[in-house]
Amino acid sequence: MNVVVFGAGYVGLVTGAVLANLGHKVSLIDIDRNKVEKINQGQPPIYEFQLESLLKRVISSHHLYANTEPSTEVSEAEVIFIAVGTPPLHDGAPDLDFVHQAAAKIGQHLNPRQNCVIVNKATVPIGSANLVEMWIEDGFMQATGQPVPQGTFTVASNPEFLREGRAIYDTLYPDRIVLGADHAEALDRLTTLYRPILEQNFEPPPLLNRPQGLKTVPLVRTDRLSAEMIKYAANAFLSTKISFANEMANICERVGADINTVMSGIGLDTRIGPQFLNAGVGWGGSCFGKDLSALIYTAWEYGYEPKLLESTRQVNDQQKKSVIKRLQEELKTLKGRRIAIWGLAFKPGTDDLRDAPAVGIIEELLHLNARVIVYDPVAMDNMRQQYAPWEIHYAKEPLEALDNADALVVLTEWDIFRQVPLQDILNRLKTPVIIDGRNIFDPNEARHLAIRYRGIGR
Repeated sequence: MNVVVFGAGYVGLVTGAVLANLGHKVSLIDIDRNKVEKINQGQPPIYEFQLESLLKRVISSHHLYANTEPSTEVSEAEVIFIAVGTPPLHDGAPDLDFVHQAAAKIGQHLNPRQNCVIVNKATVPIGSANLVEMWIEDGFMQATGQPVPQGTFTVASNPEFLREGRAIYDTLYPDRIVLGADHAEALDRLTTLYRPILEQNFEPPPLLNRPQGLKTVPLVRTDRLSAEMIKYAANAFLSTKISFANEMANICERVGADINTVMSGIGLDTRIGPQFLNAGVGWGGSCFGKDLSALIYTAWEYGYEPKLLESTRQVNDQQKKSVIKRLQEELKTLKGRRIAIWGLAFKPGTDDLRDAPAVGIIEELLHLNARVIVYDPVAMDNMRQQYAPWEIHYAKEPLEALDNADALVVLTEWDIFRQVPLQDILNRLKTPVIIDGRNIFDPNEARHLAIRYRGIGR
């Protein structure tokens, strides 16, 4: 099929590259000229496992090309994805400016005889399909002076459920594909588009082997409103699981229990499951906080107070602040203290700093006049670019960050950090203090070495 994807960020770029690898002809449209040039050279502007090799393959095979403006791509497309950003506004509502711009641009380039399916891939407020329809019609009217002929397009919803760091894997081997449309023809076309994934009859890319036993992928065909709600409900539930684990961790610390053992014990219950029960300094990233706030805002719009969701967000906010509290308890004043930070990205496997706990913690440390030395295997370039005015020192390797430091704070659970012996850490620290925000070290070994170890819920 001829496919157009508006937005070449995490979702749009991965979706486009995977569909191109499956044999579809994909055009990526993004307003960032530098990003477009990198993509056409086979250089992904984001860090994602195996994305570079996949991108080079589909660029060289001419199945994918990026541009800053659509020409004939939109008028020839059978499916158009809108995968642009929807950042949160100050009140929690998502900012739909980029969606509006993309929809208007689509309308301006539509062919009246096209019969195209336009897909909301970005996470948009419930009911946004109607809004996108209106904006597309406005764009068509602006370009032609005529209303859109009936049957020219229909808007569908196809939410993504990608984990950064495993986005290509999750696209190829998803737990489910959700399609929402009000016309059976649109659902049929999207089902055909995804058929290789649904039936798992494609050749897996290198290092992205198909999970053993996976023969088919579940398909949910529903209306647009339900599809949009599925996305928000899924992220709200996962956020709640993490906040629940952190709430239990705070109680564990007070009563003397170990959160890792407690969560392992309850995770064996098949009704609960072990995933997303790791206590730490809170969740971050581009989805959980934004989607939770948007769902809360939607509930408020309809006169409902979602107390559970509000509490989930509140627990996460408090969890991020707990690192500073622990440092103050161990070091008293933080003025003039050298604090080593291991990990900047909100999770391992990505260089994404959006809503990363490390950013807020570093900002507070600088406000308290501490000296901050950081190391992250992939996210330091992003930190330099996005927070250039901040007085941060960047280490070339993990142990270098510890030299003469008063404490080590672990904020991202990269495997490279787990492999560093505690004795080596002790030898480099000025003061033997570790704030383990991801519970990657053994507290008993730390105590044996006389390290003042503070985990989360341990």
